[in-house]
Amino acid sequence: MSTFTTILRRTTLGVAGAVGLSWVARAVWEMPAAMGASVSAIAPVAARSARYRNRQFYNTEPSAQLAPGSGVSLMFSALTRRGVGRPAGRIPLATPDVPERAGALALTWYGHASTLLEVDGYRILTDPVWSERVSPSAIVGPTRLHPVPAPLSELPPVDAIVISHDHYDHLDRDTVTALVAGQDAPFVVPIGIGAHLRMWDVPEARIVELDWGASFSLSEPVGGGQPGELVVTCTEARHFSGRGLVRNTTLWASWAIAGPTRRVYFGGDTGYTKAFAEIGETLGPFDLTLLPIGAYDVHWPDVHMNPEEAVRAHADVCRGDSGHGLIVPIHWATFNLAFHGWSEPVRRLVASARAAGTQVSVPLPGQRIDANALSPQVHWWEDVG
Repeated sequence: MSTFTTILRRTTLGVAGAVGLSWVARAVWEMPAAMGASVSAIAPVAARSARYRNRQFYNTEPSAQLAPGSGVSLMFSALTRRGVGRPAGRIPLATPDVPERAGALALTWYGHASTLLEVDGYRILTDPVWSERVSPSAIVGPTRLHPVPAPLSELPPVDAIVISHDHYDHLDRDTVTALVAGQDAPFVVPIGIGAHLRMWDVPEARIVELDWGASFSLSEPVGGGQPGELVVTCTEARHFSGRGLVRNTTLWASWAIAGPTRRVYFGGDTGYTKAFAEIGETLGPFDLTLLPIGAYDVHWPDVHMNPEEAVRAHADVCRGDSGHGLIVPIHWATFNLAFHGWSEPVRRLVASARAAGTQVSVPLPGQRIDANALSPQVHWWEDVG
C-alpha cells in the first residue's frame, strides 16, 4: 500500500469516525429536550386538578405498574422473549386514501395508536407518532416494525390533535414540531401535558388542557361541509405517565368524540377499568371504538388490556350492547413493546369478538375504513407469519 493510499485511508476513517461521534453527541445533546418539561414546570397547571396530590396523578382504582413480586420473572422474560414480538415477514402497507371531505364515520390507521378519524365531517388526529424510534434517544429504544404509510406532509388539514398521555409511543417531540409547522389545529391533551408542548414551542393558543370529565367543542370543520358541533371529552383511563425516572406527573386519558350524529371512543392506552361502563352510561353508546389490544403481559395487568378485555370494554362503552358499533384495534403491530407474538393480539381479538357478536375491522397500516361501507375482512396478518 502506497504512502498516499495509507494517508487517504486514515483520513477517511478519521472523518467517518468524527461524523459518527458528532451524530452520537448530537443525539445525547437532544435527549433532555425530547424528554420534555420538568416536574416543576408541569406542577403549576397540574395542581389545578383534584386528582393531583404530592406532585403526582393517581388512578381511581388501585393499580400497579408492575405486578408485585414479578421482578425476577420480568428479567427472565426480557432476556429470553425479547424478540418474540417481531414479525417473521414484511408487514404490508396500504396507501392512505384521503377523500376531499371527511366522511360521517371513518378512520385511517397509520400504525400503533396514530389514526386520522372522520366524524361528521371533522378530522381528528390521535396520538400522532411519525418517528422511527419511540424513545428520547435517537440511538436506543424500540424502532418501527413497518414504515409510516405516508409522510405527515400528506395529511389533510385536521380540526384537532388529540393526545392520550405522554409516553413516547403516544407523544413524540419531532412529530409535534412538524405538526406545529404544517397544521393549524389545536392540541387537545390531558392536564399537565401542555408543559411539554410549551417547551417544544407549541403556541399557547393551540394548547387545550383538560381534566377527566371536561370538554372542548368545535363548531365548523376546517375542510368545509355542514356546520355542527363536535364535542371532545376527556375521559378516564387506567394507566400511568412519565418520560423519565419520575412517573405520573401528567394525567393520562381516553377520549369521547361526539358529533351531531356519530360518536367515537378512543381508548389510547389503558388497563381494563370499571370506568368504561360509566363512560358508556354518560357519553355512549359509541358507533366506533378504537381500543388498545397489544403490549399486554402478566407482569403489568392493571395498566394494559389484553384482547378479550378490549372486547369487554367495547361492550361497556356501548352500554352493555356488545353488538352495537364497530371495534377497530390499535396499539399493536408497529412497535415491539411486550413479550407476546406479533399477531397474537389480533388473532385473540377476532376470536373474542366473534364469540361476543361484536363487529370488528382490522385495517392494514395506512388503510382507510369507512364504518358505513365495510368490505369483507381480509386476514392479512396471517400472511405476515
